[in-house]
Amino acid sequence: MKKRLIPLLSAVFLACGQSPKNQSIGEQTMTDGVEVLSFHAKKRCPTCVAIEQLTREVIETEFAAQLADGSLALRVTDITENEALANKYEIAWSSLLVNHREGGKEQVRNLTQFAFANARTNPDKFKAGLKAEIEKLLAE
Repeated sequence: MKKRLIPLLSAVFLACGQSPKNQSIGEQTMTDGVEVLSFHAKKRCPTCVAIEQLTREVIETEFAAQLADGSLALRVTDITENEALANKYEIAWSSLLVNHREGGKEQVRNLTQFAFANARTNPDKFKAGLKAEIEKLLAE
């Protein structure tokens, strides 16, 4: 029993700690526009992984034109590798923010609670809510 349990537990712990490289899409040095910021830690739970995956799906499928013209960007960040950015937004753990920048001013909407409540249990609600929030900020 122990011989079967140890590899299984090892696989679970390793899977939670693995993540795609910190890859962002869109402009990294955006001045004006909407930026979606997905923060995570080194160790990631299934909900954290789902939030990033669904966020990427929404942005890549629903907002391809905005990605192409630079009015929308996604930044996925490990908070331990970019403490300055995490500190700027007062992030201590996995979080999802949507930030509207215009003329040097920022309007940040924190969708973390919504994301954790819906990403795994109601992904369609998560995608619709994120899409609506991005559309609202792009229209401003």
